[in-house]
Amino acid sequence: MTDKKKLLIIDDDKNMRELLELEFTDLGYLVNTAENAFKGLQCLKDEIADLVILDIKMPGMDGIEALEKIVSIKRELPVVIHSAYSHFKENYLTWSAVAYVVKSGNLDQLIQTVEEQLR
Repeated sequence: MTDKKKLLIIDDDKNMRELLELEFTDLGYLVNTAENAFKGLQCLKDEIADLVILDIKMPGMDGIEALEKIVSIKRELPVVIHSAYSHFKENYLTWSAVAYVVKSGNLDQLIQTVEEQLR
């Protein structure tokens, strides 16, 4: 049994998924990734996650719809929205996320947010 925290990263951008997986794995987290919301929701049914990092703009089901579904099945699961679009922060449908981090070249804010939520 491991006490490592498990993250699920849902993002359609392959490079971003791989970057986040590498960064958080280096920090000692166990990381699962999904390239779309449908696969992310399936991952949550199949495996335990301690926190979800969720993109908003994705083909098929967007992150806002996925957030609604995550909250309905696992209300206690913290979800951090990680989006390039800051204007979605004003959308009340994103307010059930524990945090909203705007994507940038620097991952410090995202890492700090994840660590705060998992303390």
